[in-house]
Amino acid sequence: MTRVSHDIDRIEVIFDDPNLVANAGLLLVATLTRRLGLEALVNSTVRLIGRVGGALPGRKVLTLVHSMIAGGTHIDHADVLRAGSTGAVLGHSVMAPSTLGTFLRAFTFGHVRQLEAVIGKTLERAWGFGVGPGSKPLVIDIDSTICEVDGKLKQGASYGYTHKLGYHPLLATRADTGEIVQARMRKGSANTQRGARRFIEEVIARVRRAGATGELTVRVDSGFWSNETITVLNRLNVRYTRARGLEPHPLAGMFRYLYVDPCPPALQNPEIADVAAVQPMRPAAGETQVTERSAWLEDLPHRPSVYVTLGTIWNTDLDVFRLVIEALHDRVNVIVTVGRQNDPATLGPQPRGVIIRSYIPQHEVLPWCDAVVAHGGSGTVLGALAHGVPLLVVPQGADQWSNAEQIVTAGAGRRLLRDELSAEAVRDCVMALLSEPSYRKAASKIKEEIRAMPSATDAMVGLEALL
Repeated sequence: MTRVSHDIDRIEVIFDDPNLVANAGLLLVATLTRRLGLEALVNSTVRLIGRVGGALPGRKVLTLVHSMIAGGTHIDHADVLRAGSTGAVLGHSVMAPSTLGTFLRAFTFGHVRQLEAVIGKTLERAWGFGVGPGSKPLVIDIDSTICEVDGKLKQGASYGYTHKLGYHPLLATRADTGEIVQARMRKGSANTQRGARRFIEEVIARVRRAGATGELTVRVDSGFWSNETITVLNRLNVRYTRARGLEPHPLAGMFRYLYVDPCPPALQNPEIADVAAVQPMRPAAGETQVTERSAWLEDLPHRPSVYVTLGTIWNTDLDVFRLVIEALHDRVNVIVTVGRQNDPATLGPQPRGVIIRSYIPQHEVLPWCDAVVAHGGSGTVLGALAHGVPLLVVPQGADQWSNAEQIVTAGAGRRLLRDELSAEAVRDCVMALLSEPSYRKAASKIKEEIRAMPSATDAMVGLEALL
C-alpha cells in the first residue's frame, strides 16, 4: 500500500497480490470516522481524568471499534489493526491490547453514559450529512436480545429466561435502515421491560435532537406492551404499534372475563387491583391446617429449620442444593426436596441435621420451619407465606422474577440472583431472615391477609354475582 498524503480522503491503495487483501473495508469505515470527527468528540466528552489508563480515550475507543468491525471478539484481537500498514489508513494511533484492558477497567457507569452521549452526538452529525429521516415519518423498533458469554466472571452476565449466561440489552433500531440508534446494556437476568420506560424517553429525545422532525412511530412486541409504555408514548406524542398480531386487550386480556385470583393483596399486581372481574380466593395452602408434627421432624436437633426446594420443574441444577446445604448445615436444620426425578442419594451422605427427600408435602414441613429457600414458584411462595414463613428467593425463570420482586417489596424475604449465589451470600441472607424480626412480621401480615381471603365456597358466591 502506498500512502500519498496524510489526508485520509487522498489515500491511494495498490494491491500487489489480490490474495493478500485483509480487512480492506476498514478504509471506508476510517473515512467515515474522520468525517464525523469521532476521535476529538470522544476526547472532549469522555472524561477519565485521574484514572489509570484514562488518557487519550479517543484513539482507544476507535481502536476497539475498528477491531470489532474487523471481526474481533476480545481485546487481543485489536492486534490485527497493527498488521502491515493497516494503521496508516485508520487515521489514529492503534493502541495495544494491554492498554485497552487498562482503559476499559477505568470505566464506571457514569463514563458509560458519557459514551452514550458520544453516540447521540455522532448520530446528529451523521444525520446532518443527509442520511437522517428529516421531516419524513420514522418508525423505531424497540426490542431486547440475548448476548451469550462464556466467562462466568463477566461483570453483569447472569442467567435469564433462556437459561443462557449472558447479557439482556435493549436495542432501538431504525426500521427502514436497520440502524441502531440507541442501546442499553442490562444484566442477563433483567426482566424484558426493565428500564423500558426511561429507554423509550431517551430514544425519542435522541432522534429528535438528531433532526427527526416528522411523525414518530414506536413498534414493540408483546414483551414491552404495558399500560406504562402506552402512557409514556402518549405523553411524548408518539404513535405506537405492536410488531405483529392484533392490538392486545389491556393486561393481555387475562382479566377480561371471570378470573379467580389466589394472590394476597400484599403481593398483588397493582394494575389489576380495581378490575371488577377478578374474584379473590384463598389459596389451597391456606386451607390446610396441620397440628401434629411428623415423627421424622422430632429427630432433628433443637435449632431453627430451613426448608429448601426448587419446585417440580426448575430442580435440575443439583449444584444449587449443594451450595445451600454447604452454607447452612452447621447453623440450622436443612430440609431439602430435590424433586421426584432426582435421587437424594446423589447428594451423598449428610450430617444429622440435614434431610434430603424427593418429595415432602408442604403442609407437613412448612408449619415447623423458620425460613424457606426456594425458586419463587407461586405454589411455594403462597405456601410459605400462608404459614407466615419468610423466604430467600433464588429465581430460575417464568414468574419467579416478579414473585421475588413482590416478596422483597413486601419485606417478607430476600432475593439472590444466580450470579449472586455463593455459600456466604446464602448464609448471610438466611441468618438475616432468622434474626431480624421484620421479615417474620411482614410474612405473618401476609399470612393474615391469606386467612382473610374468601374460601372456595365464598368465592363461588362472588363469581355468581359477577355473572
